[in-house]
Amino acid sequence: MQRLILSSKNKITLVSGILIIIGFIAHLGFQNTLIFNTSFIIASIIGVAPIAIQAYQALKVKVISIDVLVTIAVIGAFIIQNYEESAIVTFLFLFGSYLEQRTLNKTRSAIKELTEMAPETAWVLQDDGEWEETDVDFVDEGDTIMVRTGGKVPVDGTVLSGSGYANEASITGESEVVSKEEGAPVFAGTILENGTIQIRADQVGEDTTFGKIIELVEEAQDSKSAAERFIDRFSQWYTPAVLLLGIITYLFTRNVELAVTVLVLGCPGALVIGVPVSNVAGIGNGARHGVLLKGSEVIQDFSNVDTILFDKTGTLTIGNPEVGETKNYPSFNDQTMQLIASVEAESDHPLAKAVLNHIGSVELLDVEETDVVKGGGIVAHVAGHNVAIGNVFLMEQQGIKIDQEARADFEGFEQRGNSLVITAVDGQLHNIMGIRDQIRPGVKEQLAKMKKLGVKNLVVLSGDNQGTVDLVSRELGLTEAHGHLLPEDKAEHLKNRQAQGEIVAFVGDGVNDAPSLALADIGIAMGSGTDVAIETSDVVLMNSDFDHLNHALGLTKATNANMKQNIIIAIGVVLVLLAGLFFSDWVSMSVGMLVHEASILVVIFNAMRLLSYKLK
Repeated sequence: MQRLILSSKNKITLVSGILIIIGFIAHLGFQNTLIFNTSFIIASIIGVAPIAIQAYQALKVKVISIDVLVTIAVIGAFIIQNYEESAIVTFLFLFGSYLEQRTLNKTRSAIKELTEMAPETAWVLQDDGEWEETDVDFVDEGDTIMVRTGGKVPVDGTVLSGSGYANEASITGESEVVSKEEGAPVFAGTILENGTIQIRADQVGEDTTFGKIIELVEEAQDSKSAAERFIDRFSQWYTPAVLLLGIITYLFTRNVELAVTVLVLGCPGALVIGVPVSNVAGIGNGARHGVLLKGSEVIQDFSNVDTILFDKTGTLTIGNPEVGETKNYPSFNDQTMQLIASVEAESDHPLAKAVLNHIGSVELLDVEETDVVKGGGIVAHVAGHNVAIGNVFLMEQQGIKIDQEARADFEGFEQRGNSLVITAVDGQLHNIMGIRDQIRPGVKEQLAKMKKLGVKNLVVLSGDNQGTVDLVSRELGLTEAHGHLLPEDKAEHLKNRQAQGEIVAFVGDGVNDAPSLALADIGIAMGSGTDVAIETSDVVLMNSDFDHLNHALGLTKATNANMKQNIIIAIGVVLVLLAGLFFSDWVSMSVGMLVHEASILVVIFNAMRLLSYKLK
């Protein structure tokens, strides 16, 4: 019976409203007291039923909720035969509950939009060579999938054949189409605007980037911020305090109606709804713009950040370095480039790729063994030669003789903004390459916006040489620049800043900088949403555009301010109503409840502004 009543709250609200209208018509239009009283009595009884059930359920777990206050107030109004007040109070309370639920459902529309984008079927290549449309839940890793023009990509995978253009707005928040050819990655939930492609399924179901995004946003919207936890603690004391105030009022005045009115006016409905709806609206706005905020706690912390640390490569720079200048030494010979290419082919480091692109197509030799030196480079045995490729630290560790001319070359290369790739063969210096990475377009302007948003310190941390890092820092107008740092050095620098009281955000690629992303007050992963980025960081920017970072920062500040505004509105309304009750004669039970519902609408509309938030 309880379940039936609670599931019919909206219908009860409607019936209660109709009965109240009938009662007023009977009284004002026909002076019929019988219909007037009967309508309000029935409206009061059916209206208080779901509220009383919720009050009983709260008391069972030793919680004095707002429902308890309203139930006592309605019973009191009924006892003093003020049926009009009791009916109006229950109707307004139920109507407020309806508005709250409807608003939360609307602000959760980001989840609904995401789930509606999720593909339901896939065309899978069968063992007999035929294509069959299959439920996406039955697609396995390794299956070959075909996607035609207008179709949704059902899995994360790699293009095996064909070509086309995909709309990746569901992943990146950007509607610009992306070219897809053989070898290109594709993501579940994206739409193939034109063309036909066959893809290999690498990740399926909940393991896809799209699946993780949905899960992340769902968890974020259900999480509680410090402000919400404050309200939970506040309500544990506030509600009993209002109840006590009502009892004291009766003891001093012997006025039951006044005491009951105190209970009604003390109901902080706007306080209960104000903060959650702000959080959900802010998280929903972020999801629409390719910004994943991992919960309402992140919103508060991010809004207070005063220091942002940046990894350089792939974050401030494009991450596609090229060889800008080279120099050969006397030991250099015709085989040197072949040896370099053979060793670098064993590495997936961006600098190694730049070297291979510079050398071009050469016959690779068999690499017998390799030893990766952390923070230094790589040492390998190739075709009977001992080859060391890396930075100055590696050369010194390997005992390579570096004369004054070479040291002057190293310093000159670094001063011109190059990262060094030095090659030594059999203990002799052979070659030096200077590799540069290009600054991301528009980054300088976006960093200037961050300062306007209140970030005091913009710092670059990099494993590159100090000269390169200083060059990037000067060009972008950063506060500080620190080079020659290993991942653990970056983490130590971050901890030192936190120890000084700074609230620190770290922006990285989500893979190499996982320790710093985890340690930072706010870890921000730039990129296309790798598993590590989503799992390690607090904020994921599905598109590496710095404008999205500024949108995220501005959005969290707006959301945090919105929460505080709603708290002030809610508490302010209660104080004004209680003051009006005790020190004036304009406040009655029904007027107070009407003002309460109006305050709920105010905080709801205030929070809804966040859904359309855009950084100015």
